[in-house]
Amino acid sequence: MPIKFGTSGWRAIIADEFTFANVRIVTRSICSYLRTNGVGDGASLVVSYDTRFLGEKFAAECVKEVADNGLSAIFCDQPTPTPTISHTIRERGAAGGINFTASHNPPEYNGMKFSTADGAPALPDATKQVEALIAGGQPEGESASDDKHAEQIEVYDPRPAYFADLEKKIRFDLIAGAGSSYAYDPLWGTGRGYLDTALRSHGLEVETIHDWRDVMFGGRSPEPDDHHLDELREAMKRRGCVLGLATDGDGDRFGVLDADGTFITPNRLIPLLFDYLAESRGWTGGVARSVATSHLVDRVAESRGLPVYETPVGFKFIGELINEDKIILGGEESAGLSIRGHYPEKDGILACLLAAEAVAARGASLSEQLNELYARVGRLEAGRIGVRLTPEILATLPEKLERDPEAISGRRVARTNRADGVKFIFEDGSWLLLRPSGTEPLVRIYAESESEQELEVLLEQGRKYLLD
Repeated sequence: MPIKFGTSGWRAIIADEFTFANVRIVTRSICSYLRTNGVGDGASLVVSYDTRFLGEKFAAECVKEVADNGLSAIFCDQPTPTPTISHTIRERGAAGGINFTASHNPPEYNGMKFSTADGAPALPDATKQVEALIAGGQPEGESASDDKHAEQIEVYDPRPAYFADLEKKIRFDLIAGAGSSYAYDPLWGTGRGYLDTALRSHGLEVETIHDWRDVMFGGRSPEPDDHHLDELREAMKRRGCVLGLATDGDGDRFGVLDADGTFITPNRLIPLLFDYLAESRGWTGGVARSVATSHLVDRVAESRGLPVYETPVGFKFIGELINEDKIILGGEESAGLSIRGHYPEKDGILACLLAAEAVAARGASLSEQLNELYARVGRLEAGRIGVRLTPEILATLPEKLERDPEAISGRRVARTNRADGVKFIFEDGSWLLLRPSGTEPLVRIYAESESEQELEVLLEQGRKYLLD
């Protein structure tokens, strides 16, 4: 099976496609890509891994391969969040980075995230070049010996510099002044010792659950979604916490529970934090959201006279706008977020800390802040479902994505957007998006309307459109 990069690198099942031989091939191809694009001797790559099975072994093999291909390796030899690697790339002036992670995918998967010199996920042009080098037949080769090129491998602890950087971007004085307590669930992932340590270092009480390595992630995907956070709710109740915070396997996605245990969806937290940053920092600039993310962001931007940038799914596209300093905040409904002056990469740790700051600064729960926001700009309900790809759906999918219907289930289509998949925007402002997943064998159906009942109807109409 050919090795393909999706929206966030290459992912595959361990011991099936994800093998040491393929890791060597992919690493060698990334090194060849960098060489072809002007990276010379003395350049370095940051390498690390998450808490998945054999992650440290795959990363160690990658490090040896990097050195064997004439580059230096900065090896973060403990499980490291993806945003921390992004910061390290920039801070150390590296040519890029490779993180061994499959993010929020099930435990049988591992993956390689390739980031470029700006700390951003590699753009499609770069990953296509890497794929072409892989397809061109990179020789498998033997594993380099442990002592070969040892002088080109530096073991590095990225935590102090990352923490120092967070101090410049989060108002810890406001959070500490509120004196609240927090519960945190890293879901057995790389956020352990990062988010909780950042809060505790400012005298705050944090109860951390699942604070050990479990390569099976409790028998489920390490995804900080509502249905995975019941134990976090229990911890909050025991301590009377103001917030429950969670991050995914590699720390780039966030999950937030309000004081009463209500899950604050990314589609709600992103516009709320955009509103808070525009208000508290006095920043001007736009906001970026993926094509699948709530238009509540647009309403907040309109109320403040700020522009909106819509991107395809994949944080690399939002990262470009961060690099260009065009936006205050960029976010995706899949729980990715970054802000002005930060890195062009998702940072779930940053997102959770911003939520804590907003609650402390405004003296109001997230739900109370949302109700105030709805009173100003109106309420929208967004959601998604996944439909497993079958041979029948796969056969008709291209035609469904290219079709331009005048109406769907009696709803007149005002315009069609093909930035990523196909998005039908209806006359009343509601919308429906069909998009093949870049990481799983699914077609995702997204929708948004002004009521929960209407949202459910729209999602079902999207399913019917796909299956008919």
